[in-house]
Amino acid sequence: MKERLLIIGASGHGKVCADIALKMNIWKSVAFLDDNEAIKTSMGLTVIDKASEAYKYLESSDIFAGVGSNTVRQTLLEKLESLGASIPILVHPNAIIGTQVELGAGSAVMAGAIINCCTRMGRGCIVNTGAAIDHDNILEDYVHISPGANLAGTVRIGKGSWLGIGSSVSNNISISSNCNIGAGAVVIKDITEPGTYVGVPVRRVK
Repeated sequence: MKERLLIIGASGHGKVCADIALKMNIWKSVAFLDDNEAIKTSMGLTVIDKASEAYKYLESSDIFAGVGSNTVRQTLLEKLESLGASIPILVHPNAIIGTQVELGAGSAVMAGAIINCCTRMGRGCIVNTGAAIDHDNILEDYVHISPGANLAGTVRIGKGSWLGIGSSVSNNISISSNCNIGAGAVVIKDITEPGTYVGVPVRRVK
């Protein structure tokens, strides 16, 4: 753990990550890296350099990929890992984390989220505001669970999948890698092929 945290991405998701980091109160300072040169500050925190210059700060800073896109976040995190960066886990103090929960490096758990016991979460995942993940779930790398989504027990979400706001997944369900589940959708059967799924219950549309 370093004394400073640098967050790649100074808008949107990155700001929420910075807010979590500040509330965790374990770094002496928090700042941003962002390739948009028009952004000088965000949330009162300084943008000190471009994201592409992250390598210059490996010795002095923990570095976190604060980007909502699963594919972009994966690219950033894999690059940081290849450079040997110190990559933290961000957990909001108002999140509830059960016993024997495993969280992968570069993952973020937002305010009001619940992750119940014996759930395992891979690298670079997002459990967004107010999402609920019950017991014995497996979230593979780079999964994004949107605000207010609900996963029952023993659910498996494949790598790079995204569950939209307010979506629900019944118990003992598996969802393939690289799936997009629409807002408010309800999954009651296994999804075995990548694609976009919407509706109640879900149907594939793309």
